[in-house]
Amino acid sequence: MNNQKQQKPTLTGQRFKTRKRDEKERFDPSQFQESIVQGLNQTGTDLEAVAKFLDASGAKLDYRRYAETLFDILVAGGMLGKHLSMYCLFTASEDLETMQAYAQVFNKLIRRYKYLEKGFEEEIKKLLLFLKGFTESERNKLAMLTGILLANGNISASILSSLFNENLVKEGVSAAFAVKLFKSWINEKDINSVAASLRKVGMDNRLMELFPANKRSCEHFSKYFTDAGLKELSDFARNQQSIGARKELQKELQEQMSRGETLKDIIAYVREEMKKTSISEQTMIGIVWTSVMSTVEWNKKEELVTEQAIKHLKQYSPLLKAFTSQGLSELTLLLKIQEYCYDNIHFMKAFQKIVVLLYKADVLSEEVILKWYMEAHMAKGKSVFLEQMKKFVEWLKNAEEVKQESDN
Repeated sequence: MNNQKQQKPTLTGQRFKTRKRDEKERFDPSQFQESIVQGLNQTGTDLEAVAKFLDASGAKLDYRRYAETLFDILVAGGMLGKHLSMYCLFTASEDLETMQAYAQVFNKLIRRYKYLEKGFEEEIKKLLLFLKGFTESERNKLAMLTGILLANGNISASILSSLFNENLVKEGVSAAFAVKLFKSWINEKDINSVAASLRKVGMDNRLMELFPANKRSCEHFSKYFTDAGLKELSDFARNQQSIGARKELQKELQEQMSRGETLKDIIAYVREEMKKTSISEQTMIGIVWTSVMSTVEWNKKEELVTEQAIKHLKQYSPLLKAFTSQGLSELTLLLKIQEYCYDNIHFMKAFQKIVVLLYKADVLSEEVILKWYMEAHMAKGKSVFLEQMKKFVEWLKNAEEVKQESDN
C-alpha cells in the first residue's frame, strides 16, 4: 500500500470561459460622453429635439452608470471646465425664458428616468461648490435654473447647504448667487411656497450663513436683499429671527420658573427682553401664558386638573397681570386660554373657573370678557365655553347695570 500522499492535479495553461453576466463592464465615461455630445451637437438649439434625443438615448446608453457625466454635459458642455458640446446651459442665452426651457428638458428627463433624480440633486450640489470656477454669466444661468428647479420640486432646498461653503461665502459668491436664485424661484412661485420648502429641510433658519460671520446680522441681510429687490425674502428672514428669539425667550422663562426665581425678577427680565427685541405686549402675553402652562406636569383626571390649574395660576397671576396693561393684550390672553383648554381635553371644564380667577386677580377686565363673549371668541370649543360662561356673563351685565344706576 502506497502511504505517500497523492499530489493534487494542477491546471496550467488552461483558460476558462466566463459567462457574459459575470464580466464587469469597463467604466468608460469618455465613450458615453462622445455619444451624448455628438447627439446634442446634431440637435442644436432646438430644446424639444434635445429632450427627444435624451429620451431615446436612455434606452441605448447607461444613464444610471454615467449620470454625473450626463449632467456635466447638459450643464457645462462636458466634464467641468471642458466645453465639448456647443449646446449646453452655459452656452445658452442669459434670460429667464431660456432657463425655463432648459428646466423643462431636465424635468422631462428625470420624469422619464426616475432613477436619475438623486444623481441630479447631487450634481447640483457639486456644481454649487464649483461656483468660483465659473464665469459670472455661467453662475447667473445656473442660479436662475436652480431657482426654477426648486420651484418645480425637481430638487430639494437642501442643496442650498453647498452655498454655505466657507470660501464661497467669504468672497461674496454665495450671496450674489442666492439673489439670482431666489428671484427666479419667487418669480415661479411666491414667498410662502419658498418658505414652506425651506422649512421642510431646516433651511429657514440658516439663510444668514450666506454671509461671513462678521456680517451675519438681520440688519445686513435685510439691507442686502432689499437693495437687490428681494424685500419678501428680507421680511421672511426677519420674521424667522423673531420666531427664534421668541423660542429662546420661552425656554429661558420656563427655566427661570423651574428654578423658582421670584416673580419680580422674572417680570424685570421679560420687560428687558421686550425692549431688546421689540416684541409687543400682545405677543409677549402669549409667550408668558405658554411658559406658565408648560412648567407643570398636569393631572390626567379632569376633576383634579381644574383644582391644580387654579392653584398654579393663582401663583402666577401677578406675572400675567404685568403684561396685560392693554385691552388687546387681555383679549389675546383670553383667546390663548380658550385655545389651550380646547387643545388639552382635560381642561375643557376648567375654562370658566380660570377666567373667573383671572377676573378676580385683575388680569382680565369685564369689558374684555363681555367683548370675547359677544363677538371676539374663536370657533374652537365655542358652544361649550359660551355655555360655561353664560351665568358669569349675566352676572357681569347685571353688576354693570347696578353700577350705572348707582352712578346716576
